[in-house]
Formats: sequence, C-alpha cells, structure tokens
Amino acid sequence: MATLVGLTCYPIKGCAGTSLPDADMTRAGLAHDRAFMVIDEDGVFRSQRRDPRLARVRPAIEAGGERLTLRADGMDTARVEVDVTSARRDVEMFGVRYTGIDQGDTAAQWLSEMLGRPSRLVRVPPEHDRVTDGLTPGTCGYADSGAVLVATVSSLAGLNARIEARGAEPVPMSRFRPNIVIDGWDAAHTEDRVRRLGVGDAELAYGKLAIRCAVTTVDQESGEKAGPEPLRTLADYRRATRGVAFGAKFAVLQEGKLSVGDEVTVTSWGDSEL
Repeated sequence: MATLVGLTCYPIKGCAGTSLPDADMTRAGLAHDRAFMVIDEDGVFRSQRRDPRLARVRPAIEAGGERLTLRADGMDTARVEVDVTSARRDVEMFGVRYTGIDQGDTAAQWLSEMLGRPSRLVRVPPEHDRVTDGLTPGTCGYADSGAVLVATVSSLAGLNARIEARGAEPVPMSRFRPNIVIDGWDAAHTEDRVRRLGVGDAELAYGKLAIRCAVTTVDQESGEKAGPEPLRTLADYRRATRGVAFGAKFAVLQEGKLSVGDEVTVTSWGDSEL
C-alpha cells in the first residue's frame, strides 16, 4: 500500500517549507503554497539559483492566511499583514510577465537585510489565472511549472545508492522541495508513470516530469551551495529533453483535505517519459 508520508507547503517561492500533518488542497496546490515571491528592484523573481540564502528564510502563515511571519537565524522576526487589495504591479518569472501585490516596506526591509540585496515581497492576486502546461493542464501560484510536486521514498533511495557508490554523501529529500512524499512503491520513479491518483479527499493528475536545476545543490539548512550532487548523478541516468528529472508535477482535479498517513490510490497508469 502506498502512503502519504510527507506534506510540505512553501509559502514564499524559494524559501524554507513548513512540514504539515494535514492540509487543504486547492486548485492551485496546497493552500498558500508559493503564494508569495521575492523580487528584485526590477520586479524579477529571486531564486536560490542566485540567492541561496533564501533557504534560511522560514515563513509561516498565520490567522488563516491574513498574516505572514518571517524568521531566520540572527534576524528579528517580522510580521506582515497580508495585503490582497492594493494596486497590482508587474513581476517577472522565467521571462514571463505576471502581476503581484506588494506586501509593504516591513517585508521589503527585512528581506533586503537578510539577502544583502534590495528586495521586495509580492503576493499572488486573488484574480491570478495562470495556466500550467503538461499532459494535464492546471493552475498554480508562483510555483515553477505545476501545482503539486510529488516525489517518492524509493526514488530518493535509488538516487542515494548511486551517489554513495561514487563515494559522495547522500542527499536529503529537502533538496528537491516536494509538496507530497509517497512511500510504499518498491520501484524508484514510480511517480513518473502515475496518471491519476487520489489521496485524502483530493484527486491529482500527472502533468510532467520535474526538471531539476541548481537549487538541488543548495543545502536547505545552511543556505549555501553544497557541491555537484545530486545533479551530477542524476545526469548519469535521468536525462530528459530539457535537463535531468526527479519527481513529477501534478495538476489538481479535485480539491480536498489530505493528511500524513493517508493511503494513496492510483486509478490510472501510463508510460514514463524517460
């Protein structure tokens, strides 16, 4: 039996996640997931690709989404009243224009000090209607390209066995920043072949493979680059058209509550894209 063993929400794109015992799945993914994004002076998003210190920012959603708390070691805590009504501004992610609502000077000053670079924080507007691509189209907030990132314990075990075979240190699941972690499938990368699954009250459908970037080489505790793994080893056996793959992106077909310990039921299978 496959089981949901990990559930993580990332309120601010690129920042630390919050492990949850249960969560609400919305059309755009886990409630509040990637609803916020850090931008530079030109409105371009900041990422761990260039700003690995983002990993040290530990955001928390409070008061049902009306307040955002920012924490990091060595920094005073900042509390931000979430603004969903102010004027929209242009923001840019991967060369594509979207809109966001600036969350004010308190958040901007805190993030600028933390990152050592002028930064501001924006939130997805309520009318945000981004459409994601893949086998099953969907929607999401500021996530890279899909509402829900799914990874499995067996996939990580298979990868780490290869990493250790070359004399390197294994990597934790946090390097891949998944929303859902599933255990109980013996074969690595079984998530590649899932086309539709149910977990809790939610139903998800496969979008595409998750193509991995340099963020996976950042230690998510220290916020520092930690060497070539896991990309070096993934390149040996997980090459896809646009890079190397680990995990899969899913769209949300049915909203609902899900909890760690829920059974995962697959209702449709397909062939792996690799």
